[in-house]
Amino acid sequence: MNSLKKNENTFNWHVKGNLEVPISSSDLWKIISSPSNLELFHPFCSKNPIINWPGLNSVDQIHYYSGLVLERKFVKWTDNQGYDLFIGERNGKKSFVSWEIEEKSNNSNLSISIYPYMYNQGKKIVNFLPFFLIVKPSLTNYINSVMNGLSYYINTNIKVKKNQFGSHKLFSN
Repeated sequence: MNSLKKNENTFNWHVKGNLEVPISSSDLWKIISSPSNLELFHPFCSKNPIINWPGLNSVDQIHYYSGLVLERKFVKWTDNQGYDLFIGERNGKKSFVSWEIEEKSNNSNLSISIYPYMYNQGKKIVNFLPFFLIVKPSLTNYINSVMNGLSYYINTNIKVKKNQFGSHKLFSN
């Protein structure tokens, strides 16, 4: 999907998470495209208010348990396939994120690719160590917790609890 190749090329690296779930792509899409969907499965999200929803140009916010508030602006929206967005503080730098669904016989696969702005633009030699020693491990923990939350929600139909899969120093307390 990744409709913003020119923007992706401004980032050196990304962190990717994958989740295979025993539901159809349309059922998975219903979950991830519903209003305030992160409140169902995101273990670091206290609330996910909608500003404009659904479709292209959707905007919502993530209120993390740590007190951080980030805004998501959706720049591509393809029903049953996924979406692309920019996320960041309202007037701050933005990271690029792509959610992609792939149908697999009786299952669906969701991949989330995060292209963070921090230590990820400009000269690779300068950013390599900070990105791979700080940013990537932190975001890998983050994305794994989100995927675990989504899997838990799909399998139980129960909302995840705060820090259900462990805490995160930037996003929870």
